[in-house]
Amino acid sequence: MLTKEHLTELQNRIGYSFGNPDYLRHALMHSSYVPGVGGDNERMEFLGDAVLELCVSEELFFRFPKMQEGELTKNRASIVCENALFAAAKQIALGEYLLLGRGEDASGGRKKPSILSDAFEAVIAAIFLDGGLEPAKTFIHRFVLSQLDLSTPVFEKDHKTRLQELIHARTHGKQVSYRLIGETGPDHDKTFTMEAVLGDEVLGTGTGHSKQSAGQAAAADALSRLENK
Repeated sequence: MLTKEHLTELQNRIGYSFGNPDYLRHALMHSSYVPGVGGDNERMEFLGDAVLELCVSEELFFRFPKMQEGELTKNRASIVCENALFAAAKQIALGEYLLLGRGEDASGGRKKPSILSDAFEAVIAAIFLDGGLEPAKTFIHRFVLSQLDLSTPVFEKDHKTRLQELIHARTHGKQVSYRLIGETGPDHDKTFTMEAVLGDEVLGTGTGHSKQSAGQAAAADALSRLENK
């Protein structure tokens, strides 16, 4: 149950006081809590994603005036990703306040990167709807952009994209694929192992707490091997 005290506590963590706390409550409502009703936070996640992309795009545009459109897009994608939003959500202990169905809660939903990153975007939307763009921008700068080294345009890259570009240049168009070779741990804290594969050749192997992060780790491993050849 999400009490008034819980909402006040979360607002203190966020650093923003809502004129209408119902926006925040709605942002915390996962689809498992209201199955089939349509009152969950998915629409707010959609809006929050757009606000986040706008604010990150603006930051990159003005910080790096010589960066071309393609690089701007890649660097934005490296910031507006599940891992970055998951880390930001953990800063405000967002999982403690989520409204989840019993099954999702029992299976560790409060710690799942996908659920937390989506809820974080919904919180951005809640702030935007309640107070407009400026407080949403302040929130994004505090919990997302301030955690990254933006002194140079060299942040975490999309390793899969970099690997595919390298393979494309060396093989004239062959595609890298990814396959799951193992998973361990309980449902709420699984570790996945993926391989980056080109034909029958294993280029790299990586692990992560989601298939996406494991695939990125496999691509990073492949890059380190190939770039040293």
